[in-house]
Amino acid sequence: MVEKIEKYTFFTHFLLINVRKIDYLKKRCNFAADFQMKNMKKELKKKYLLPALACVAVVTGIIYYYFFEGFSTKDKTEYVCIDNNDNIDSVYSKLSPFASKHGMCAFRTLTRHMQYADKIRTGRYAITPRDGAFSVFRHMRNGQQAPVSLTIPSVRTMDKLAGEISKRLLMDSTTLYRALTDEATCQKLGYDTATIACLFIPNTYDVYWNIPVDKFLEKMQKENNRFWNPTRSQKASQLGLTHNEVITLASIVDEETANDNEKPMIAGMYYNRLKLRNAEYPKGMPLQADPTIKFAWKRFELKRIYNNLLSIKSPYNTYKNPGLPPGPIRIPSIAGIDAVLNRIHHNYLYMCAKEDFSGTHNFAETYKEHMENAAKYAKALNERGIK
Repeated sequence: MVEKIEKYTFFTHFLLINVRKIDYLKKRCNFAADFQMKNMKKELKKKYLLPALACVAVVTGIIYYYFFEGFSTKDKTEYVCIDNNDNIDSVYSKLSPFASKHGMCAFRTLTRHMQYADKIRTGRYAITPRDGAFSVFRHMRNGQQAPVSLTIPSVRTMDKLAGEISKRLLMDSTTLYRALTDEATCQKLGYDTATIACLFIPNTYDVYWNIPVDKFLEKMQKENNRFWNPTRSQKASQLGLTHNEVITLASIVDEETANDNEKPMIAGMYYNRLKLRNAEYPKGMPLQADPTIKFAWKRFELKRIYNNLLSIKSPYNTYKNPGLPPGPIRIPSIAGIDAVLNRIHHNYLYMCAKEDFSGTHNFAETYKEHMENAAKYAKALNERGIK
């Protein structure tokens, strides 16, 4: 019995020892397998992954260079204007003078893949030194324009205004002029063909280069409403003048002098004439403004107004017709408009240019004083041979 127990114990001990050896060998085998797997992974990385990453980096660099690197070769913002007559070839031609080779190549590639040739949009587009081909293409394809800073000029006639605006915008001067001389269009805006100049306040506005004529006129109407704020409107009302009458009077003041400091004085003189009522002038004293005679004749080069010019039959002849002319004789400056609204209170009814040709005037309360001033000025003109 004892022998059997000893044999059993020995056999059990032998099995335990071998089991431990087997576990040990398995661990060694697993370690070896793991080590081999790690080596294989490292080899795979060296053989495939790193070259793949290098390829991706190269491709990314090429894409960035062509599509996102600076499109323009200039160090300042360039502008390209695309009109209704442009096709894809003319677009390329307008871009080429300042486009880099890689940028132009990328732009052409985008054009082919995005069918831009069939979707060209008019507009004025800004291309900054930082813009890449993709940015330029996106702006032009989506019509994302850069606005034009348009200054309304202080001109005398609507054909001149249309011509000046058409130099800065896509719109045709003839189309704009026809709108400004069309009675129905003017009435829609609250004016007539004589007062339509009152619509335009000579300021600087941001507008899109391809803005249609009707949208342009609507914008000018909004800007006009903004200009006539409650303060200005109240001053006009206190003078007993409408907005259009203020602008019409301001246009005469502007024609009389370029000296902004003197404009409120001249405005006060004409306002006195306009409001004068007595036995001699029951309808008001005629303004007798020489600039209105020039406007009536459309002879803006005249230096002197002789009596033979005063006989013209025209509603703009303020020697024959009391009150204001039918509308402005030019688009007045803001300084001229504010000069009327803030006229200087005085009793002067006459004025004459000073004989020193300073651009300012001698003012008088009586006709006798005025004729003395006029004689001095006429003498100075004759001495200089001005006719």
